[in-house]
Parts: sequence; structure tokens; C-alpha cells
Amino acid sequence: MAFKHGITLTEISEGARTLTAVSTAIIGLVATSADADAAAFPLDCPVRITDIEAAIGKAGVDGTLAIALRAIADQARPVVVVIRVEEGADAAETAANVIGTTDANGQKTGMQALLAAQAQLGVKPKIIGAPGLETQAVIAALVVVAQKLRGFAYARLVGETTADAILFRANFSGRELMLLYPDFLAFDTASAANIASFAAARAMGLRARIDEEVGPHKTLSNYEVQGVVGLTKDIYWDIEDASSEAGQLNAKEITALIRTDSGYRFWGNRTTAEAGSLFAFESTVRVAQLIADTVVNGMLWAIDKPITPALVRDIVETINGFFLQLKAAGVVLGANAWYDEANNSTASLKAGKLRIDYDYTVPPPLEDLGFNQRITDSYFADFASLLIGNS
Repeated sequence: MAFKHGITLTEISEGARTLTAVSTAIIGLVATSADADAAAFPLDCPVRITDIEAAIGKAGVDGTLAIALRAIADQARPVVVVIRVEEGADAAETAANVIGTTDANGQKTGMQALLAAQAQLGVKPKIIGAPGLETQAVIAALVVVAQKLRGFAYARLVGETTADAILFRANFSGRELMLLYPDFLAFDTASAANIASFAAARAMGLRARIDEEVGPHKTLSNYEVQGVVGLTKDIYWDIEDASSEAGQLNAKEITALIRTDSGYRFWGNRTTAEAGSLFAFESTVRVAQLIADTVVNGMLWAIDKPITPALVRDIVETINGFFLQLKAAGVVLGANAWYDEANNSTASLKAGKLRIDYDYTVPPPLEDLGFNQRITDSYFADFASLLIGNS
């Protein structure tokens, strides 16, 4: 060792890190508007909006863009990524434009452009939809994009009646999708009349609001919806009657739009996940996505470092520190990460492969509350003493 007469300082950068939860309240909106400001909303390009009121002023009055933005703004002021698509000559052409593709130049169009938002804008949409443009093909494509983004899609079912909606619901299976029926009515200042206000847009805005006020562990259901004056279809709802129209929709994993004594609400917690899935509830899916994204994105610092016991310990402690935050906030009932020797053989460690296990429990929504009411004459037993006590 070389001779030195002095002080040597060695900086140690090991130890557990702090994971910052990814934002779950970023909306990805696909919409049409022939008269929108083309500079503000170029076709098939992701545009990041932080001032939603200013964006409404440039959205025009044609198509779905302005209506959807107003529906979102009535609920919250989230970051919105907008993809404006061209309205086609017919419904099929419009649906094709909404779904989009990747062209010969590698440019993504339609809803596929949401996949480019992170690279171009630095944000990843987590709440996605094409309000007012839903068809079977469009909804199916939304699920695929939601899966790629590890996001969640909201869509209004097509159908003139509750029976039609239930029949149409059978076309879908995916834990990243919540289906809604029918639409809301809202007052439109441009036409000075009540018009259909897309349920999916209201759901997207409300979802962002709940994420910010409560967290992803609270479902969309039974939360007041702002800015609406009615429903496009009469939906009968009774909190005690499972056979009501709202109850029938819920039984088929469809979230109903209802009017209560305290305003309009979404009523339903379910995704379109297959029967028996652990991801039947919207909240379970979105918390799972939050955890997966946060853990994966927060571990970049560990990649390519030498695999040592200290590194493994730091990784596990980092994840468990994040889990403590989630538990304290009520997002999970409990969660734990650990190193399992059985999953990390000598050969795999030698090959640079490390596997960490973790589990978690998401609190389910209180979907079915029961009370047992009994009538009895037992309280007559001390009737005389009650008279004396009240005299």
C-alpha cells in the first residue's frame, strides 16, 4: 500500500433506497374533433395537457374531444394525454382511426400513440378510454393497450336497453376493463341544452380524483359524480333489491349509473376478468399495477451491481419500506418481500440472475353488507322500572 500521511474519505452508497410510487392518475384520452386547433391537437400525436380549461378552449365543438374534456374537468384537474383522431366517412372508418396502427415510418396512430407518450412526453397514461367512440372492436383494442401500459380502461357498453348491454358484455374478458351503462346527461353551453355526457369520460376523471384524494384501493363505485343532471336511460336501482336493473347489470360485471338521494353515482366494483379470477375488483387490479410499476421502475439502481448479500438485503429492505408506506395508507392490508433460497440456485446466481419474492393483500370493497333485524318482547321485562326511571 502506498504511503500517505493524511486523511482518506471513502463514500459508501450502499443501503436501502426509497421507492416513490408511480402516478396512477394520468389519463389517456382518444377523441375526435374536426374543428380543433390543429397546432394544439395534431392528429395521431400524443399531447400532454396540464391546463384542461385552456385545452377545452382549443378543442372545438365538433366530435367528442370538448365534451370528454369537460366531463373530466368536472371531476378533477389531472394530467391528460390526448390523441386526436380523424373522424371517418362511416362508423367503421372512425373505429379504424380510433384503434390505429403503426405505419411504414414507425409512427403510431390512434390509441396506439398512447404507447409513445412516455418516450415523447415523459408520462405514461394509466386511465384510458375513447369516450363516445366505443364499439366492440374499439373496446377490445383498449384492453390490449391497457395491458401494454399496465393501465385500466373504461368503456360504455353499446345497447339501447339493459338486456342489450348485458348481451354485449359477453364479448369481453380482461381484468384491465370496467364496463359502464348507460351515459350521463349534462348541460352543454355550446348548444344551450342537455346532451349525453360520456360515462367513460366521467369515470376517467373521477378515477383520477379518487386516486389523488384516497388512492387506487378505493373503487369508482358509490362516489359522487359532479356536473351531471340526469341519465340517458332510466335505470331502476334499489340498494336492497338485487333484481333491480342496476343489480342485474352488477351481476354481469357491469357498473351501472344511478341516481341516489344524494346525487348521481357509479354503482359497481367489478372488472371483466374471467370467473374465479383474483382480480375481479377494479381496486385489486389497480393496486397490483401500482406495486408492479413502482417496484420495477424503482430498481434501476440495482441493475448491473455485483450480486452480494448486501445488495440482496438492500433490495428486500427497499421493497419492504415501500410496503410499509402502502400499509400505513390503507392501500394494502399487508405485504412482504423476501429472498427465497429455493428460487436462487448457485447456477442462477452465477449467471447473474436474482429472484426476489413478495406478496400483498388488497382490501376488497364492502360490496355486500347484511343486517339481522329481530322483533322481540324481551324489553317488556323491565317495563315497570322504566316507568319509575322516567318519572
